[in-house]
Amino acid sequence: MKQPQIIWLASYPKSGNTWFRIFLTNLLEPEKAPASINKLQSTPIASSRGMFDNATGLSAANLTFDEIDRIRPEVYQYLSDNANTTLFHKIHDAYSLNGAGIPLVPAPATKGVIYFIRNPLDVIVSYAAHMNKTPKETLAVMQTNAHGFCKKDTKLHNQLRQLLFSWSAHVESWEQSGLPVKMIRYEDMKEKPLETFRAAVAFAGIKKEDQEIEKALAYSKMEKLQQQELKEGFKEKSPRSKLFFRKGIPGNWREYFTPDEVESFIRTNKSLMIKYGYLTADEQPVY
Repeated sequence: MKQPQIIWLASYPKSGNTWFRIFLTNLLEPEKAPASINKLQSTPIASSRGMFDNATGLSAANLTFDEIDRIRPEVYQYLSDNANTTLFHKIHDAYSLNGAGIPLVPAPATKGVIYFIRNPLDVIVSYAAHMNKTPKETLAVMQTNAHGFCKKDTKLHNQLRQLLFSWSAHVESWEQSGLPVKMIRYEDMKEKPLETFRAAVAFAGIKKEDQEIEKALAYSKMEKLQQQELKEGFKEKSPRSKLFFRKGIPGNWREYFTPDEVESFIRTNKSLMIKYGYLTADEQPVY
């Protein structure tokens, strides 16, 4: 069997995944100016309907959600087996088993997983803007294991069904997957970018000098992404949101929630929030 070729760029939505993909484009396809946010390095999302149809010769539109999930592991194995270089695939699905008890993400296809994690209180605010919902509505959504994308079978979605679960369940699913996982905190991407991005690049097996990483980082700064989006738009932006690249500032959640709402969320998610440095041992927010 061939060596696995897929690096999964996994995350709960709005946790730094797209920022890393833009950085990756600027790193692997260096130019004299920042890469267009609408022409990124090939990092297709695992739930791409077109990728599924092309790999299988089938039309996902003619299959049930469960039938699709039974085939998805074979699609990723096929892509890995037929690749001559490392593939990077964005994925928002939680790590889970399909109806046949088979992992949606097959280990024999997986070279590694870079998991982007962000303070969930900040995720709520950014995710709410992305979905055009209130932070309070999104806070509730992120605490239910019923959460997912493209779950309604009354319409044809542009992506396949994705089961996300709650924020904590999503993180734990990848932690406990048994796959080689590199956890990358969004806050570290902001506060110590060279060290953090260098670690992710090394994990992916990409050999680049610090000077090259720093140049790619400079081309991927938030203000440059915001300027591009205002000028060109961003094709990955939800039609329900005004902008994809908003503030990206740790601690922005403090402007949106009451103490009771924060306490409620912390009560449900405190173990992981403490583990990843978002709460102190006595449950006080760090950011």
